[in-house]
Amino acid sequence: MSAISVTHLGKSFGGVRAVEDLSFTVERGTLTAFLGPNGAGKTTTLRMILGLVAPSEGTATIGGTPYRDLDRPVTTVGAVLEATAFNPGLSARAHLEALRLAAGLDPARVAYVLAQVDLTDAADRRVRGFSLGMRQRLALASALLGDPEILILDEPANGLDPAGIRWLRGFLRACTHEGRTILVSTHVLAEIQQIADHVIIVGAGRLTWQGPLTPETDLEELYMRVTG
Repeated sequence: MSAISVTHLGKSFGGVRAVEDLSFTVERGTLTAFLGPNGAGKTTTLRMILGLVAPSEGTATIGGTPYRDLDRPVTTVGAVLEATAFNPGLSARAHLEALRLAAGLDPARVAYVLAQVDLTDAADRRVRGFSLGMRQRLALASALLGDPEILILDEPANGLDPAGIRWLRGFLRACTHEGRTILVSTHVLAEIQQIADHVIIVGAGRLTWQGPLTPETDLEELYMRVTG
């Protein structure tokens, strides 16, 4: 069974059609790039997969189950939708500890995920002093806290400098080597081409192209051709 399955998904906000009859699957153990221009419906789709927005039509499931019906969602799927939703007065460690307690996770997970995202040395600094790149890493640590099989990431490269983007590339590659499934929305085509297995491209809420990413694929040319 696919890790993520989206079937005839649609969403309207008032008179605005954000997603239109969208269907795709994300297979287990793969890194799938979810691409499209701003306003193409990517974030709305990810929010529907995560049960944060109710579809107007269609279904979105994780391992065949809607997110809201998962037994322990934190250990099944981790998500990064924005890197600013932190209490600025808390330290990185305190933020993660609060999440750990709420989810009933092993206390050792906090130090483990801080090390995974290279934030150990900044663990006791208040988040208000973090750069956007450091906030992105803390958001990734939060997503990894439950050691989930699946990661859903919306623009995780936002605010990262070139060194940070290279770090993210290595981080995502390491996650797939661990057997995780990753669905990542991004505009950094040159970087994602180096590590993605599969590509889904949307425009105006509709699927415009999907398929495997091979060494011969010119992703930028493909993207420009199908998004117009």
